[in-house]
Order: sequence, then C-alpha cells, then structure tokens
Amino acid sequence: MSNDAKRKVASVHSEDALVAAERILPLKRTLLALVRDRVALAGLIIVSVLVFIAVLAPVLSVQDPYDLAQLDIMDGRLPPSSTSMTGTVYLLGTDDQGRDLFSAIMYGLRTSILVGLVSAAIALVIGASIGLFSAYAGGRVDALLMRIVDIQLSFPAILVALIFLAILGQGVDKIIIALVVTQWAYYARTVRGSALVESRRAYTDAARSMALSDKRIIFRHILPNCVPPLIVVATMRVAYAIMLEATLSFLGIGLPVTEPSLGLLISNGFEYLLSGDYWISFFPGITLLMLIVGINLIGDALRDILNPRQEG
Repeated sequence: MSNDAKRKVASVHSEDALVAAERILPLKRTLLALVRDRVALAGLIIVSVLVFIAVLAPVLSVQDPYDLAQLDIMDGRLPPSSTSMTGTVYLLGTDDQGRDLFSAIMYGLRTSILVGLVSAAIALVIGASIGLFSAYAGGRVDALLMRIVDIQLSFPAILVALIFLAILGQGVDKIIIALVVTQWAYYARTVRGSALVESRRAYTDAARSMALSDKRIIFRHILPNCVPPLIVVATMRVAYAIMLEATLSFLGIGLPVTEPSLGLLISNGFEYLLSGDYWISFFPGITLLMLIVGINLIGDALRDILNPRQEG
C-alpha cells in the first residue's frame, strides 16, 4: 500500500473516531438534562415503576389471572382490600370472574408495554429506512415515496388499524402489524426532513469529496444526526401505540380475552360502572393513564432538550 493510500485510510479512521467521540458527549448531556428536569424525572419514575411491576408480574402477583384453575367465581366483584374464603387478600378487588385486579393489571402492563415498544421499534426501522432512502435518492423516487406517506397520514390511524384487524383477526402479532402500518409514515417523514437538511451540510460534502460510499455517508454521517428528532417522535409514538392498542382492545377487536391487556380490563368492567363496581375499570384505567402520561412527560422534556434552537 502506498504512503498516500495509508494516509487516506488513517484519515478516514481518525475522522470516524472523532465523530464517535462527538456523539458520546451530547448523549451524556441529554441524560444529565433529563434527570435534572423535574417534570422529566417524574415521568422517568412513573414509567420505571410501572415497567418494574410489569417485569416482576409473575413474582408479585397472587395468582395467574388467566389460569382458569386459579379463579373462583364466588370471589367475583369483591371490592378493594377484600379477603377471600381462602384468606387471599385482593388489594384492588376482583372482576366478575374472581380475577385479582392487581395481578391482572401487572400482566396487562406486560402486554401493553410489549406491544407499544415492539410496534414502535419495527415502525421506526421501516420508516427511518424509507425516509433515508427517499431523501438521498431525491427526484421522482422521493416524490413517489412522500406521496405514499401523505396518503397513509390522510387516513385516521384507528380506521387503518380496524381494517387490518378485520382482515388479520385478533392476536398480539396481528395488532403489532396493524400498529406498524399506522405508524411507519411518521418516522419516514421525520427522518426524510432531517436527512435533507444534513445532506446539504459541509461535513456531508467533505465525506463525498473523500470518495466514501453512499452507504457509509448515509449510516455513519447522516443517520446519527437524525437521531435527536427521531428519539422524540419514537417516545411519543410508543405512548400513542399503547393508547391505540388499549382503544382497540376496549372495542373488542384488539387482543383476545385470553391475552391480558389494560384496554381489555377496562372493557370488562365497563358494564359494571352503573352498578357501583367502579374498581373493575377504574384501576386499569388509572394505570393506563399513568403510563401514557409518564411517557409523554419524558417525550416533552426530550423535545425541549434536543431542540437545536433551545439555548443551553
């Protein structure tokens, strides 16, 4: 290898190391600012507690709420802090099937968080890839892809999800697919807008002048600078996915009755609200509200922290 070639390779490696080092510092500053923000810290605490409860559901629950052998219909619709004939204390009461609400909520949290995170992650990968390709390709390809995005965004998300679930049927995998279809366009538009800005900056021109491949320029230079707005959108979309899943399950077309879900728990107790058995819907509803509010508090703080126009 000639000396010129060696210098060029060394220059590329040193430039990559410098870019990597420059990315670590903003990440530390972001995490520090997030912890120092009282509102964001409250959101982090709420979400962390709920995730902790969901992860330890098999340990903390007094019963498997979806094991019919553990249910006793005679314990149905017991109010909070009731004790069954066997001595079991139901902290949040039971539903009409004798299911411990606290246990059911913990298992429902597992499903809701899983569906929200997985659907948002898949939609992020698909949407970000399409947005990057659209911005870098430009021309007719960009125009065609953005028209598809516009068509997707012109329909209400719940209507699109209803159509897909009517075709695919019920199930965790089915509702994840439906949520991905309703969300990918948001990521595509966000990444495409950021990528268009970054592709015109000086560092991108410098990378092209060094004869770097398009793949290297896109994934090593343009994509990392699109991450801040992508993080904000992803946080908001996770909360929206959880809310949409709960809405679909409440309507009876999301998850089947054999799968725990906060929306399904709210739906199960809805008919008993007028009879005074408020706890069957109230506690799952409060849990869902806390989860969505906690995630949105984090997202709002991230939006302010990662805003390039925000001083300090």
